[in-house]
Amino acid sequence: MNRREFITRSSIVTGSALTLNSLDAMAKAATTKSEPGYQLLIMGTNWGFKGTTEEFCLKLKEFGYDGAEFWFPLDEMERNQILETFKKHNLKYGFLVGGSDTDYQKHFQQFTNALKGAVQYDPVYINCHSGRDHFSFDQNTTFIDSTTNAANESGVPIYHETHRSRILFAAPVARQFIEKLPDLRITLDISHWCNVHETYLDDQSETLAMTFDRVDHIHARIGHPEGPQVNDPRAPEWKHAVEKHFGWWDQVVNRKKREGKQMTFLTEFGPIDYMPSLPYTRQPLADQWDINVHMLNTLRSRYA
Repeated sequence: MNRREFITRSSIVTGSALTLNSLDAMAKAATTKSEPGYQLLIMGTNWGFKGTTEEFCLKLKEFGYDGAEFWFPLDEMERNQILETFKKHNLKYGFLVGGSDTDYQKHFQQFTNALKGAVQYDPVYINCHSGRDHFSFDQNTTFIDSTTNAANESGVPIYHETHRSRILFAAPVARQFIEKLPDLRITLDISHWCNVHETYLDDQSETLAMTFDRVDHIHARIGHPEGPQVNDPRAPEWKHAVEKHFGWWDQVVNRKKREGKQMTFLTEFGPIDYMPSLPYTRQPLADQWDINVHMLNTLRSRYA
């Protein structure tokens, strides 16, 4: 095949994909009635963004985000600069906190130090990359207990994410914590569970229902049984994956609408190596920012 034939065929395939956009089919507004108090907030991610905080905030405003979620800055000068820029642009923020050490005691100290600092800045919420999958049940429970106390004292909502390598890395493991810790609140990134279990979780419906009752925040990324991120959710080959994720998210949002409570999303399609790339050149197969904006608009159309 020569270069001209390749370009022609690629154009045909690209045009077909745009015509059959899997995300566009999800933009239809949900029918559940919203009770007074329901509010939808959609946050952007600075994961993979190469510009300054000022440039990031300008893009958030331009594309219609309510704010952003980012790691709580431990450096005071950096923290002040970031938060001042967000306030200048009237943007909301949620914090990520976590620990990195493989030793439980050191990890727990890292986590609680970050948490103690983060609650002082009145974020919309705090999302926790908490504990490790190899810590014991009792050790991981101390992370959840610490956030329960911090949330009660500060009034800041604090959630634990269903993330690989962390406390809630797998559905049956998460269920053990849900059954024993009534105050546990969850950030749902179910793309990880699709990957961990190598399924679309059809055999774990009871556990999913229990989980959805605890969810207050969603990381809106589409995963599949062999990975936590499809190359482009707009492509027709991912129609089933997109429908499964929106079906799960619908259950959470519908509960929030009935309860008249706030619902937050983060559009979290990531850069390389979450984003698949071409070999040798490491060129991304799709545009990360463009996908996240498309997800933003789809979520807004469906859930606002």
